Amino acid sequence: MIKDGLFIFFGIIAAAFGLESFLLPNRFIDGGATGISLLVTEVTYIPLSLLIVFVNVPFLILGYKVIGKQFALKALLAILGLAMTLALVDFPEVTQDKLLVAVFGGFFLGAGIGLSIRGGSVLDGTEVLAIYLSRKLGAKIGDIIIIINIFIFLAAAYLLTIEAALYSMLTYLAASKTLDFVVDGIEEYTGVTIISSRSEEVRLMVTDKLGRGLTIYKATGGYGKQGNHNEYDVIYTVITRLEIRKLTVELEKIDPKAFVVMSSINDTRGGMIKKRKYN
Repeated sequence: MIKDGLFIFFGIIAAAFGLESFLLPNRFIDGGATGISLLVTEVTYIPLSLLIVFVNVPFLILGYKVIGKQFALKALLAILGLAMTLALVDFPEVTQDKLLVAVFGGFFLGAGIGLSIRGGSVLDGTEVLAIYLSRKLGAKIGDIIIIINIFIFLAAAYLLTIEAALYSMLTYLAASKTLDFVVDGIEEYTGVTIISSRSEEVRLMVTDKLGRGLTIYKATGGYGKQGNHNEYDVIYTVITRLEIRKLTVELEKIDPKAFVVMSSINDTRGGMIKKRKYN
């Protein structure tokens, strides 16, 4: 609980700093519920601290039904904490340079949302809606979030200016990339499939030098016009981004002609992989 609380606390501070020191003074917005709140406060001059709460209330109710009581309670406390910080703490404006505002405003906001997710909470409830709609419609969560944000940025172009909407898109990109890095960090995993005539040496390298578990598949080749059917072992393992270079170097020593396929992995469980718990 202390660890989760610290993540949420620093997430609130980072998000509030990004909003008050960069985005709000320069009339830039972000995507999701935060973007809706920023857009409404620019048009109506209602305090952002109030809108952050009211806009997220429907998402919190949905989160209670879709994910659970503990998540909804954490999210409520985090959003109330962000609203109180925005209302009580006066962060200074850092710069008026539009590019710096878009990039660093998105960076701090994304870092704040990411830290809150590490603590098992959220500061923006849009993803809860996306999860709900994906279950109902069978669509991807990412596609639903993109569609929601398209409408938000179109509204920004109409109510503010096209230039503000374009810079806001840049803010959203910076925020989403920062959020992904904060949540996944260097433990973003990559699945690696290796086909080599020296599979036993590759197996020993993966287990001894990388310290990773692996799975060996018995496979039959089917290449060439005549359909060559030689049998061989296929090695599959999961590594972090930092281990990709080491794996490549070691494979080059063992078998420069090894066939390697790498793919990003959204989530892993069990095995020899140690994962953080976010809730």
